[in-house]
Amino acid sequence: MGIKFPSERWAKIRENSRQWWNGELKRPLVQVILTGCDPGRPEPKLPYYAFQSSYDFSVPVEVIVDRLDYELSCREYLGDAFPAFWPNFGAGIMVGFLGAEVIPRLDTTWFHPAQPVDIRDLRFEYDPNNPWLQRVKALMQATADRWQGQVQIGMTDLGGNLDILFSFRPNEQLLFDLYDHPDEVRRLTWEIHDLWWRYFTELDAIVHPTNPGYTAWAQIFSETPCYMLQCDFCYMIGPEMFDEFVKPELQASCRRLDHAFYHLDGRGQLPHLDSLLSIKELKGIQMGTGSRSQAAM
Repeated sequence: MGIKFPSERWAKIRENSRQWWNGELKRPLVQVILTGCDPGRPEPKLPYYAFQSSYDFSVPVEVIVDRLDYELSCREYLGDAFPAFWPNFGAGIMVGFLGAEVIPRLDTTWFHPAQPVDIRDLRFEYDPNNPWLQRVKALMQATADRWQGQVQIGMTDLGGNLDILFSFRPNEQLLFDLYDHPDEVRRLTWEIHDLWWRYFTELDAIVHPTNPGYTAWAQIFSETPCYMLQCDFCYMIGPEMFDEFVKPELQASCRRLDHAFYHLDGRGQLPHLDSLLSIKELKGIQMGTGSRSQAAM
């Protein structure tokens, strides 16, 4: 039986999403997904994990994709809903791409620096042979090969810029760095920015030939480049530091996306709301309160 979403449904999804982004739909997008449907085939032996980082590297990506296909086949998509898969290796897997230790759990993924490094000695470089980068690429290639555009494949959660740096300067270290080494923070911010976009471009190139469009962890569909940007670290800093250390890079990323959204995670980020709203290229803010559930244009 397979995934219950005929190809002609994508035309309506594209049209409704296009109107929504342009403010012409006259209603919210309404996505309803029913579970418990007959998949038309036996359940695979491989258990289902929401975090693909939980699967040992010995498990072939094709076997993982077959399990994912089974899960999607158990659903029915109503209204503006569509079948989508988000490669979930934890919030900020780019930290793993840059050499940090990745610690998978069944319900989350943690990142720790491989060793303490003074911020003045910290350098970030692209490593094409990084095992986590290769694993994410292989999984995304396998999904594209399997679904051939029937399923929207989202961008993995690369992470927010200073959130990535915070993983290498954990606890209070990065907060002190803002005072003690502001130039080093700026240098690393732009090193991360350049690498972030290199990873985004390379991963998108894998799925773009067949992908209907763009999504990230938030299942908001866009025909053109879209991403849910964030900086959870800014919960701990004031508006002046936000404008100095966060906003410039955030603006630069917004300019490279047709439909940029921001994940405002918790009430501690509300002091930055006016600054965020002043970024003309930012198309919307998603309000996070422990569950990622509310979005506003």
